[in-house]
Amino acid sequence: MFHIAVLPAVLLGLYVWYIDPKKEPFKQLAKAVLWGMAVCLPVAFIEYGISWLLFRGGEPSSVLGTTANAFLVAAIPEELVKLLALWLALRKNPYFDEHYDGVVYAVCVGLGFAVVENIMYVFGSDAWLGVGIARALLSVPGHYAFAVMMGFYYSLYHFVDRSKLTAVCIVLVPVIAHGIYDAIVMSFHVIHPAIAVLGFAILIYFCIKMQHVAITKIRALIEKDKKAERNEEPPVM
Repeated sequence: MFHIAVLPAVLLGLYVWYIDPKKEPFKQLAKAVLWGMAVCLPVAFIEYGISWLLFRGGEPSSVLGTTANAFLVAAIPEELVKLLALWLALRKNPYFDEHYDGVVYAVCVGLGFAVVENIMYVFGSDAWLGVGIARALLSVPGHYAFAVMMGFYYSLYHFVDRSKLTAVCIVLVPVIAHGIYDAIVMSFHVIHPAIAVLGFAILIYFCIKMQHVAITKIRALIEKDKKAERNEEPPVM
């Protein structure tokens, strides 16, 4: 049970670490993971409070209600605390010196968060195997994609473009992606089963597109680092 909750996040984290041309110190990566894990439980209480204010302890019964739940209860609080965790992991980190580093540390934060969330869902369900498989295929890659988007704009702001738009995108882009994902998932409970099949197809398509965007942004940052490294090399005499 524990393995199915943790292994997907570990594999995605290893993938991001493996393709990093200049590996980050394990201590710093572990620090980012721990910050991601640390903010998961506090935000659960924040989400409970927001949910109670909106729905008075009940569950939304309409698409509008589930969409509000997806963005206001889940996406916005979770991405804000993950941004806080990323900032805490990087604010005094001397190894944050390349564009791709933003993605590496953001993914560590996001997957640390996903591990705790997975454990809570898997151990809290009687149908733990089905929940674990569903989250391994959809939720964990989702957190990974949200983290890549956050890390991309964090590095862009830190190294390249200090505009207000870029600063806003650090949290706005992952919030939009996260909110859309959750809105689709949560709507399954309030729509007709026949429409839910279409919704599931849309969810799969959306997840595939998110992974494509994540890979594109990863490649863009790695290329920036390669270009910067070439520019720093002394001319051949």
